[in-house]
Amino acid sequence: MENTSFGRRTLLTGSLAAAALVPLASCATGGGSSSPSASTGTMSADNPFGMAATGTIDAVIFNGGYKTDYVDFAGAQLTKKFPGVTVKVSPSTQIAQELQPRFVGGNPPDIVDNSGAGAIGMSTIVDQLEDLTTVLAANSYEGKKISDTVYATAIKSAGTYNGKLAAVNYAMTIYAFWYSASLFKANNWTPPKTWAEALDLGAKAKAAGKYLMLFGKEAASYYLTTLIASAIMEGGNDVRLSLENLKPDCYSQQAVVDSFNGLEAIIKAGYMKPGGSGTQFTAAQAQWSNAQDALLYPSGGWIENEMKSQTKADFQMTGCNELTVTSSPKMPAGSLHATAGEPFVVPTKGANMPGGKEVLRAMLSNAAATNFAKTRLALTVVKDTVPADGFGSTALVSQSKLLAAAGNNTFSWQFIDYYGINTANLVVMNSFLEGQMSADDARKGLQAIVDKVANDSSVKKLQVS
Repeated sequence: MENTSFGRRTLLTGSLAAAALVPLASCATGGGSSSPSASTGTMSADNPFGMAATGTIDAVIFNGGYKTDYVDFAGAQLTKKFPGVTVKVSPSTQIAQELQPRFVGGNPPDIVDNSGAGAIGMSTIVDQLEDLTTVLAANSYEGKKISDTVYATAIKSAGTYNGKLAAVNYAMTIYAFWYSASLFKANNWTPPKTWAEALDLGAKAKAAGKYLMLFGKEAASYYLTTLIASAIMEGGNDVRLSLENLKPDCYSQQAVVDSFNGLEAIIKAGYMKPGGSGTQFTAAQAQWSNAQDALLYPSGGWIENEMKSQTKADFQMTGCNELTVTSSPKMPAGSLHATAGEPFVVPTKGANMPGGKEVLRAMLSNAAATNFAKTRLALTVVKDTVPADGFGSTALVSQSKLLAAAGNNTFSWQFIDYYGINTANLVVMNSFLEGQMSADDARKGLQAIVDKVANDSSVKKLQVS
């Protein structure tokens, strides 16, 4: 359940969130000596950041579920264009522990994949990082403006902190309700679009001896994620902003109330498999993907890879849009909760800061992004890198289709990760999904968690507009 292994999991207690609340005052000061001097080259269309023709680029990359060889691949693409430059990739599983002294000392790496449970809290180093809008404005290795070749909205929403694009998140995660296309076809079932349609499908599932949904204790907040997405799609951007800015009535907005009520109807009807609050999350997921005890499961796109050894043969895992309250929500049809994970940052004081940006440009090339998708069966923020057959993955095919249909109508949020409140949310959501707490009481409990953060003057707040 590593939050960065298969995309940034907004529903989980993210590394960003955990680290953001840990005092790292020494890191925040910048401290230490001035930036090491680095020779630079002449800026041009082929060398947009003015990287020197010779030298080494120091890249520290989180060695998690994605490993690090995809950055080696991008580095090889860079070296083809700049034969005098070497990209040194150093794997790490403890980014904060290893790099905090370097940030304090004024000699950070040139590029960092700031991921994993040991990541440095972005709130503590954001002032020491380059604004990466220059990377999006540059041309790709294929000669096209990078901002036109990537999911720019997802990049900006995931990596912008108080107006500064401090990180380019590389792995693209879409959130969906997942189902077995083969099971649905065999029973002539249609994926639901609204909570009411899901309730109707629950009756059909029960008739077939199955549940509509299920959950596991560590992942109960997957359902909070899908409820928030439902409310945002139904009520529009104002719903998202109220939550992001920790408003005192953010969980009382009508779209939020209606979404919670939609799920409560499913729980009260007995269509949610009981006992999830005492079931380990991958064991619960296997009840869906292998035993097929339930029809639908909300998750990010990492679910296929996470359950690949516990999925029934010919399951044909497929994602569909998350549910809305009505058939005419405020957000356009096809709108999608999608976000980017694996945040790459470029420290301003890196010895070869231009080289750090150049590594990002190489990673955002079509060749590097296609390599990542093929070898990791996961999307990147670069568009059009997955063939029609999804390299044999039905889940990857469906993600590509959902993203294409959404276009620029993608959205996400940061407040749960940033403030580290998932652990508290889990207590509420387990009780709600188990039928031990009403929808109204669940919303009140979640509001109390938000209010506690909002009223804590020691917590640095995000200003979201």
